[in-house]
Amino acid sequence: MNENVDLRVPVLIVGGSLVGLSASLFLSRLGVRHLLVEKHSDTSTHPRGRGNNVRTMELFRTAGAEQLIRDAASVLAGNHGILQAGSLTGDDQEWLFKEIDPGGGLARFSPSGWCLCSQNDLEPVLVTHARAQGSELRFSTELMSFEQDPDGVTAVVKDRETGKHTTVRADYLVAADGPRSPIREQLGIGQTGPGDLFHNVSITFRSRELASVVGDRRFIVCYLTNPEADGALLPVDNVERWVFHAPWQPDRGETLEDFTDERCAEHIRRAVGAPDLDIEITGKAPWHAAERVAERYGSGRVFLAGDSAHEMSPTGAFGSNTGIQDAHNLAWKLAAVIDEAAGPGLLETYEAERLPVAKATSARASARSSEHSHPGYAGSPGPGGGRKGGMLTVALGYRYVRGAVLDVDPGLPVVPEGMGLAGEPGTRAPHMWLGREGGRVSTLDLYERSFVLLSDARYKDWRSAAEQVAKRLSVRLDAFGVGPDKGADLRSEEGADWAAAHGTSAEGAVLVRPDGFVAWRSEGAAADPEGTLYEVLATLLHRV
Repeated sequence: MNENVDLRVPVLIVGGSLVGLSASLFLSRLGVRHLLVEKHSDTSTHPRGRGNNVRTMELFRTAGAEQLIRDAASVLAGNHGILQAGSLTGDDQEWLFKEIDPGGGLARFSPSGWCLCSQNDLEPVLVTHARAQGSELRFSTELMSFEQDPDGVTAVVKDRETGKHTTVRADYLVAADGPRSPIREQLGIGQTGPGDLFHNVSITFRSRELASVVGDRRFIVCYLTNPEADGALLPVDNVERWVFHAPWQPDRGETLEDFTDERCAEHIRRAVGAPDLDIEITGKAPWHAAERVAERYGSGRVFLAGDSAHEMSPTGAFGSNTGIQDAHNLAWKLAAVIDEAAGPGLLETYEAERLPVAKATSARASARSSEHSHPGYAGSPGPGGGRKGGMLTVALGYRYVRGAVLDVDPGLPVVPEGMGLAGEPGTRAPHMWLGREGGRVSTLDLYERSFVLLSDARYKDWRSAAEQVAKRLSVRLDAFGVGPDKGADLRSEEGADWAAAHGTSAEGAVLVRPDGFVAWRSEGAAADPEGTLYEVLATLLHRV
C-alpha cells in the first residue's frame, strides 16, 4: 500500500472551491503541510455564492484575509437590502429588509460584519493569500482513486494537462468535492433530508439601461414575482453587469437547450417591466437547490466538508458559510492531532459538532426560501424551520452541545431563540475590545493557534496553572490576565467587565478553543487550579 509513493503530506484536500480553499488557508495558518487538488483549471468565473456572513468574516479576519476580501468586494459595498416586486417599474414593491444591520447593533457582538463578495471575486483572494501562507494548490489536477488503511490514505491524482499520474500518501483526506461528491459515494455515506427543492438557470448578462431602471435601489437581490416571468435579479457591478436566476422545470421536460438567448432576454425584460431593455446574454449555468445532510461526516481518515456534507437552499447564503465554518472546525483539530498535541479521538468531535449545525441551518435556509417566496420554490417550512432563530442567530449564535466542550446540556437547541454569546461553553466566545501592546484588539483576535485561558489580572493562580499544564501536556496554552490596570496583559476599556461578559466572576476563568468557541468555564476560584485545568484540557484533547 505504501510503496511507490511520489508525495507524502499530512493532509490531502480534494476540491478547490470556497470550502477547499478556506481549509487550505486555515491549515497553512496552523503550519500544517498539505496538498490541494482541483480538477478545474482555475477558480470560478460565475458570480454566485456572494453572501459571506459575520461568522465567516470573523474567520477570515483571524486568518488575515478580511480586508483583502472587502477590497475585492468594494463595488457592492453599498448594496444591503432584499427587495420583492411585481416588477421594477410598477407600484407593487416591498423591502423584505432594507439594511443587513439596521442601527449598527451587530457591533455589540462582533468586530466584523457581513460582506457581499461573489465567489468569482473571493476565490482568487483565497488562492493568493493561501499560497502566501505556504499552501500548495494544484489546479487541473483530478483525484482518480483513493484507498485508506489504519495509518493513512493513498490517493492517485492526475494532471489533466500532461496526463501524469501522481501517487500521494496522506495521513488524512478532506473531501470538499461538491454535492455529488464521488468520495462520499465511495465511502457509502447516505444523506437525509427532503432532497431537491427547486431548479434555476443562472443567466449572466450586460445591460447599460438597467441601472437607470433600478435607480437608487441598492439591493443585494430583487425577487421579481410576475407569474409569467418570475426570477431573482442580482447586481454584479451596479452599472452594466447583472445576474438573473430564472426558474427551470426539468421534471416537466424542460431542458437547458430551451433557454435560448432570445428566451432569456425576453424573460428578463418581462420580469423587470422594461420591454425595450437592452440585454446581451453572456453566460448560463444551471444550479439545483436542495436540502440534504450527510448521515456521517466521514469515515476513518476521510472527512467531508462543505457541499459534500450538506446542501442547502441558497436563500440566506447559508450553504457556503456553513461549509467554510466546517473547514475551520476541522482544521484546528487536524493540526492538534498531527502535531500530537491531541489524541485521534478529537477528530470524532468534528461530526458531533458540525452535523447538528448543518441540520438546523439547512432547515432554516429552506424556511427562508418559503418566507421570501424564492422563484421556483413552492415548499413550506418543514419541521425545524419556521422563524425560530433569526439570520444573525443562525449565522453566529449556534452552539455545540456535544464534542470538544464540557459542561453543556445536550438537550439545548443548537440554534437558540435569540442571541446570547455570554461565555457559555459550546458557544462562540464573546467579543470585547481590549488594549494590548499599544493597540486595540478584539478578544476574537486572540483565538487561532492555541487554546486561550482568560482570567482576571489581579489573580495569578490561573495563569500560573496554565503555564504548568502546558508543560505537563507539551502543548501551547496562552493565558492572559484581563483588567483595567496597566499591569494587565489585556486592558479592558472603561466600564467594561470582562468577567461579567463571559459569565464568570473575578476569581473564575474561561478556556477558549483555537476556533473561538468556549470549551469550558469556571465560574469561581478552584481549590487546585492546576489540577482542575490539567483534567479539563487533557479531556478536551483526548489525552486521557
